[in-house]
Amino acid sequence: MTILVTGATGTVGRQVIQQLVSRGADIRALVRDPMAANLPDEVALAKGEMLDIDSMRAALDGVNTLFLLNAVVPDELTQALITLNLAREAGIDRVVYLSVIHSDRYVDVPHFAAKFAVERMIERTGLAATILRPAYYMNNDVSLKDTILSQGIYPMPIGDKGLQMVDVRDIGEIAAIELLRRAQSSQLLPLERLNLVGPDPLTDADVARIWSETLSRPVTHIGTPQAFEQTLREFSPPWNGYDMRKMAERFQSDGMSADRGDIERLENILGRPLRSYHDLARDVAAEA
Repeated sequence: MTILVTGATGTVGRQVIQQLVSRGADIRALVRDPMAANLPDEVALAKGEMLDIDSMRAALDGVNTLFLLNAVVPDELTQALITLNLAREAGIDRVVYLSVIHSDRYVDVPHFAAKFAVERMIERTGLAATILRPAYYMNNDVSLKDTILSQGIYPMPIGDKGLQMVDVRDIGEIAAIELLRRAQSSQLLPLERLNLVGPDPLTDADVARIWSETLSRPVTHIGTPQAFEQTLREFSPPWNGYDMRKMAERFQSDGMSADRGDIERLENILGRPLRSYHDLARDVAAEA
């Protein structure tokens, strides 16, 4: 029962790989450069890319279950649809897909809309899948630590509606559990959607307060979607900065909250409490 993991060398993919290795799974990872992958020895490497049809067919050969994670790129939707079609041609009908929470609501945000289109394809073609819908990754804020620690500013424009941020380690563990549940089942399991969230809805004021308490000095929140876009344009393409600006605007207008029962469901899967933003802040402060 081989599991193919795409996006294996990214932030979430590495967590999924680590969790699968710890559970003794038979893993194959799709990578562009095997020499630079730096994955555990237990993981078989398949060199390829999602738009390279021949390499994808080779990577999917002999696979039982697919973990589909593809990056936020202009052709994200094309990549995902091709990969799922090739998986179906290879007889793979057990899938875990990493989407995003509120993909059906943030309809003007390009990468949210793309992921919802993939969800519709999965549903309408009858694939036996778990669709994971994570909220904003709290670990993204680790990249802000210099600004937080040196300037006392939390610059992410998350607004005052509340985001139920999730830790990528929880995402990786839940993904691994779902992959093995599907891979090891004697029959196909029905389509399921799981919102992946953290334990608390947090506003920008809440996050600033957590940092202030953790660091024992004042931290204020300053940030707008427009400033966020301009910052991203310094090191990423303009389309990405604009995409993320649209996301931040929806953070501020709609928020990103769990549905009733989500937290209990996730904690039952994990057998433990969800990691909190307080935990993240303490970890960052301890390493500073």
